[in-house]
Amino acid sequence: MADEITATSSPSEAPRPSSGGPSSGGPRPPRPAGGGGRKFFRRKKVCKFCVEKIEAIPYRDVRLLQQFVAERGKITPRRLTGVCTTHQRRLTRAIKQARNIALLPFAARY
Repeated sequence: MADEITATSSPSEAPRPSSGGPSSGGPRPPRPAGGGGRKFFRRKKVCKFCVEKIEAIPYRDVRLLQQFVAERGKITPRRLTGVCTTHQRRLTRAIKQARNIALLPFAARY
């Protein structure tokens, strides 16, 4: 009897019910071979106005301004367009001026 060791289960070793999450201990989806890191390289966004050396952003140039307005009518943020801070401020002012004289819509049509 001295040779027999009774197995006592501690609370940390007790089987847990699977909740379906990644830490549930269940089967995980297979990872792609080759390290599984980033799949593509994202280029640094460059300000379109600095590259083309455009100083004044005309509020009458609707084609230019529409590139920076989303489908719903919102002004697209800097982090998405890559425009620098000073040109984003000028761009916002030009879009608001174009909206006020009805060159650009305030909101999308439904």
